[in-house]
Amino acid sequence: MEERNVLTSAELKRRGIVAIEQALQHGPVHLIKRNQAAAVVLSEQHYRQLQLRASRAPAPDPSALQWLLSVPPSESPRGKAAIDAELAAERDW
Repeated sequence: MEERNVLTSAELKRRGIVAIEQALQHGPVHLIKRNQAAAVVLSEQHYRQLQLRASRAPAPDPSALQWLLSVPPSESPRGKAAIDAELAAERDW
């Protein structure tokens, strides 16, 4: 299991920003509130590295829905009757 740099809300209230500054020396700080992960605090340098990496990342492939929506409609659209007839013919084989 990966060890995380954790800071509870109680400790943050008690020690203030100093607690975050000290924890940041060991990497990103995971803030815990009511025993659940609430946020992650990054150093400015780490944040800028992530922004730079994200700007260089290739665009993700479109989802099936995005692809379907981008396909232009056919030039000779078939009507419902024609589609129903084709489906009936396929079922009769």
